[in-house]
Amino acid sequence: MKVPTNLFSMARLTLHGVLPCVHRYLNGWREKARKIPDPELRSQALASIETKTFHCEGGAVLALLAGDRRDEAIRFIVAYQTISDYLDNLCDRSTSLNPEDFRALHESMRHALTPGVPLENYYRLRDEQDDGGYLTALVKTCQFALERHPAYGMIAPALHELAGYYCDLQVHKHVRKKERLPRLKAWFESHRNDLPEMSWYEFAACTGSTLGIFCLFSHAFQERFSEDLARRVQEAYFPWVQGLHILMDYFVDQEEDRLGGDLNFCSYYDDEKQMESRFAHFFEQADRGIAQLPSPEFHRMVIRGLLAVYLSDRKVDAQERVRKLARRMIRRRGGITLFFFLHAWFYRRIFEGTRRLDTGRKAPVPSG
Repeated sequence: MKVPTNLFSMARLTLHGVLPCVHRYLNGWREKARKIPDPELRSQALASIETKTFHCEGGAVLALLAGDRRDEAIRFIVAYQTISDYLDNLCDRSTSLNPEDFRALHESMRHALTPGVPLENYYRLRDEQDDGGYLTALVKTCQFALERHPAYGMIAPALHELAGYYCDLQVHKHVRKKERLPRLKAWFESHRNDLPEMSWYEFAACTGSTLGIFCLFSHAFQERFSEDLARRVQEAYFPWVQGLHILMDYFVDQEEDRLGGDLNFCSYYDDEKQMESRFAHFFEQADRGIAQLPSPEFHRMVIRGLLAVYLSDRKVDAQERVRKLARRMIRRRGGITLFFFLHAWFYRRIFEGTRRLDTGRKAPVPSG
């Protein structure tokens, strides 16, 4: 199975191959989540699936790099992203503000990337304990996928580096509000010399994505994969593609985060002009990075599809300033971005609405 390099093959394989497979695996995790004994853990597990399905859908597009091993890649991506979304919910709406608790929870993401490592009680520092084996089942699914991966040795260092950044971010950004900025800024300073020119909040955004992990896992199934290619994939996706990804996420959530008093990295730009300029810089640098990879056309479509997914979010419609900037971004990024934007817009308003009606229930409301 060839990697798609044009719009129509990409759209066809995504709609008829990737998305049905994602939903099949997610349905299995949803059923397991419903059986979690602890009500708080059950609520957060279900909410993370119901409200963040598009994270798995978007990440799983990278499974198209895996060719005939696509289903294996999707299974890994769905499991790993489900861990990420579940833990994000547990920390966002936490009954604890203990950074060591958050670190213990996120050990599961490191262990998921290390076949054979003994599993631990990741809830050991919080009151809620009994998830019926839900989190360890997700971890074991990822371990099993990596155990069978022919190029695990070549991608393991990059996987662990990217996961390390991600886990550190989740600890620093979920502590008490007065501690967040000092911790995030100090963390940035400890890495500053190894980074291109950027701000502390842009670095934080770059660390908050799992796309580099998914790209490495999927790409490494290709026969000519090498350690050099692993390095190039990592350098293309971190920081630029991952940074663009998370900046877009925060961009559409600005009003929601303002009302909720939540941390939003986009709020630290001096003004909209600076924010738009930096978005353009991240986009251009991402394009330069992926130009050095095999099948660059595929990665270009991923980046433009990324913009489309976020800019088609219903939350954009309700924010006038965000909506105007989103329209400018779509116009400036050309026909491919517009193509994916229209597909994403209709998918979210027609297919997702139909799916909600078919289930006969609303997404669980997170507690806490």
